[in-house]
Amino acid sequence: MTQPPNQPPHGGFGAPQDQPPQPAGFGAPQSPPAAPPAQGGFGAPQTPPAQGAFGAPQPPAGPPQQPQPGYGYPQQPQPGYGYPQQPQPGYGYPQQPGPYAGTAGPYGQPQQPGPYGAPQPGYGYPQQPPYPGMPGTAPGGPAGGGPASRKRTALIVGGAVAALLVVGGTVFAVTGGDGGGTKKPVARHSDDPTQSVSASPTASGGGEDPDHLNEGRQAGEAKVLWYKPAPDALASGADAPGMWVSGDTAVKAAYKQVFAFHAGDGGTAWGPLTFPQKICAATTRKSADDKIVVAYMNSAGDHAKCNQLQQIDLRTGEKGWSGEVADGGLFDSALTIELTVSGRTLMVGRSQSGTAYDIDSGKKLYDKKRYGEACFPAAFAGGTGRLIQVASCAVGTSGEHEELQELDPATGKVRWTQKVKKGWEVSRTYSVDPLVVYLTNREKKVWNISTFTKDGKFRSQVRVNEKFAPRCGWAVLERELQGCQGVAVDADTLYLPTDSTISANEIVAIGLSDGREKWRVKAPGNRPMTPVKVEGGKLIAYAQPSYDTGGQVVSVPVTGSSHTTTGLLRNPKGAAGAENAFYDGVVDFTDGRLFISSGRLSGDDDSKEKLIMAFGN
Repeated sequence: MTQPPNQPPHGGFGAPQDQPPQPAGFGAPQSPPAAPPAQGGFGAPQTPPAQGAFGAPQPPAGPPQQPQPGYGYPQQPQPGYGYPQQPQPGYGYPQQPGPYAGTAGPYGQPQQPGPYGAPQPGYGYPQQPPYPGMPGTAPGGPAGGGPASRKRTALIVGGAVAALLVVGGTVFAVTGGDGGGTKKPVARHSDDPTQSVSASPTASGGGEDPDHLNEGRQAGEAKVLWYKPAPDALASGADAPGMWVSGDTAVKAAYKQVFAFHAGDGGTAWGPLTFPQKICAATTRKSADDKIVVAYMNSAGDHAKCNQLQQIDLRTGEKGWSGEVADGGLFDSALTIELTVSGRTLMVGRSQSGTAYDIDSGKKLYDKKRYGEACFPAAFAGGTGRLIQVASCAVGTSGEHEELQELDPATGKVRWTQKVKKGWEVSRTYSVDPLVVYLTNREKKVWNISTFTKDGKFRSQVRVNEKFAPRCGWAVLERELQGCQGVAVDADTLYLPTDSTISANEIVAIGLSDGREKWRVKAPGNRPMTPVKVEGGKLIAYAQPSYDTGGQVVSVPVTGSSHTTTGLLRNPKGAAGAENAFYDGVVDFTDGRLFISSGRLSGDDDSKEKLIMAFGN
């Protein structure tokens, strides 16, 4: 695509814009619906969402134009970021558009006006509470406050993440906690809790098919290998974070338990492990030797904190060390925490600080606290031996800004620092290695996707004029840098899905060296499709099921001149309804098998919702 005319000169790292706001890109965090809409299935026609001031749909990118009727026309003005919107449709429908690209980004490079890749909540993922910082629901309640019996069909490609809303800058905890505590987490071996919780899922393993999902399976179609019902949960719903595949074992957390199943037939591999209170956070990634950490609440009360840690070996189900996360200070509570893995380091992030542990032993490694110009660590992202920190600095002063830093995961030593101009927030990381970040400027209602070299120098920014739709979560009291799914990155290329309604979309390959489009590919069968990962020189993508066709896993060669899809797994038509019904789902494709699991339990006993299912040949 061509560059729009009249590009301004370089304005500096987050410099003021020289022209009025330009079109919004799909994908920024959204406001919640008043209640989750009724299940419409993948690609079912829906009612378009209301448009908010923070990134409402606009005309195509370029110089200011006269408003045009039809799709994308600005609707009646509404309050900005966090304002309640109409109920949002489910999987496959275009989501609330986000902030748009300005003319000069936070790294001093001219950038193309118009949308190209703002992140967006998950396929039907619970949306923001009505206003930034305002509590959404009571503990355990479904985000958005709608009836638990009404689902939003959804799939998030990749690892499950906690539902999080970006409220920007440094956020101060105002409820819970006993501020100022100095107690340090102590690693210890834990015993299994004795408190009784919900029953474990037991059905549909070992080749059983009580729901007859494989009936009528056609030649060439994969089959449902197994599936498990969700455990009982609170009537208001419960979180089911994480899904990890370790060798021949698929592991899933839900409410107060962690389950493990044999990947091939669904038989119980170990556990389930049961916790005294609900699970409130989990590492989205596993360590190199297949360890994860989950966090659970310290009580069931209104002032309960998400501060109890438990390490788990995915291979054996053995509980390792456990510990309690101390508050970091008066405005640095462990009311909610963020768990990030980088190599053997577990970083536990609070709202204004972080503490690192050896994930194998539980030994404390170091703290990351206030430094420099009143800079407080606000969020972390990790993976492949890299650990990225975002800090909010000089908040409330004329010098207010944010900083990106890379830390040595083992020691916490700062490898490099990249200062961000005032007004810009580092909201997401699409990738840590290579580093690709998504930034927003609330005041100017603009956004930017920038990439960096290994030593932290600015490399490029995305210059493709397109409405993209990666799926991102939301946070109430903190950010989740790694909360975006449906996006893939390799050493040289960023892969983003374009927006779609009920028909096919495209995945666009964008060069990291210059931010320009390299190629694009359309989904098979006129259906929406999202990236999963890059593996063996091929992009793996997932095409959504329709009302009469199962989902499909495809591959696309990332090099050469031909970029067409090749089917890897075609799911049976008879299972399309079940595949379509996962609440805030999570997808992974490993060793030729497709795993789908719920990211949240509805708590509706009449829904017969499934926890996890697997497809294969």
